[in-house]
Amino acid sequence: MRPGLVLLAALAAVLLGGCGLGAGDDQPGGVTLTVSRDFGDRQLGRAQRDSVPGGETVMRLLERSFDVKTRYGGNFVQQINGVAGGRLGRRPVDWFYYVNGVEAGVGAAQRRINPGDRVWWDHHDWGGAARIPAVVGSFPEPFLSGVDGRRLPVRIDCARGEAAACDEVRKRLEVADVTKVSTGLLGGSAGEGVLRIVVGPWAAIRSDPAVQLIERGPSASGVYARIDRTGRRLALLQPDGGVARTLAGGTGLLAATRLENQQPTWVVTGTDAVGVAAAAGQLDETALHERFAIAVAGGRPESLPVPSPAEAP
Repeated sequence: MRPGLVLLAALAAVLLGGCGLGAGDDQPGGVTLTVSRDFGDRQLGRAQRDSVPGGETVMRLLERSFDVKTRYGGNFVQQINGVAGGRLGRRPVDWFYYVNGVEAGVGAAQRRINPGDRVWWDHHDWGGAARIPAVVGSFPEPFLSGVDGRRLPVRIDCARGEAAACDEVRKRLEVADVTKVSTGLLGGSAGEGVLRIVVGPWAAIRSDPAVQLIERGPSASGVYARIDRTGRRLALLQPDGGVARTLAGGTGLLAATRLENQQPTWVVTGTDAVGVAAAAGQLDETALHERFAIAVAGGRPESLPVPSPAEAP
């Protein structure tokens, strides 16, 4: 498929929609709305509501709190608080939204809000990846409230020899009040109704179909990192897919992606056992807040993608 058609398909899936607003009593349970740019690097605003009006949609929630301009009969978000889609220099940029860290499959005017949802709009360069199916920056979502209003069981798929890292992941989920968590050896079927967290060094997990998407680059996975086949070197990528720098031993990666027709898969991995432990130690709301993915080196998380030199402050 030509790049232009890929873009149109992605925009149609994410941003197009009709009205369909319903009415009803407020539903208990709050909802948060974040608007940012450059893959969460700069927050433009945040709103929080203690209850959800009946029939509330993502578009209506956005319009309640921000200055929004649309095109195509109100179905396409063109501008939020003066920041518009189109081109920035030579790079294509647009608005995309996520609910509980999952790219929405319908337009904002169609996507209903559920109690507990975390809605995140981000304006970013899509030249390296027309779609980013899942992000980690809304943790503990989607594990806490689920996807599309449905809370899902969570399974930790653990590589052999990684019991300590898997225990750390489980403990951090429990601290975040995530229940219905099971643990098993890597290699089981994914299933359409399960949120998976794959844990282990890259060399041990790269045979997993969802993990393989990351090896193919951001255009396939939405993750701006690439690990070589040996699993010993992790390249941190810029928005255009170019390599910012490459890290070696002791480096971790915490990211999310999604195979078609399956729920998101989170990946807690690294160049070695030290890197896996470092990534597991960052499964925390503060460390992941408004980040699409992170690399971990020297015990410190770094947001991915890495800003290009022109974007860096």
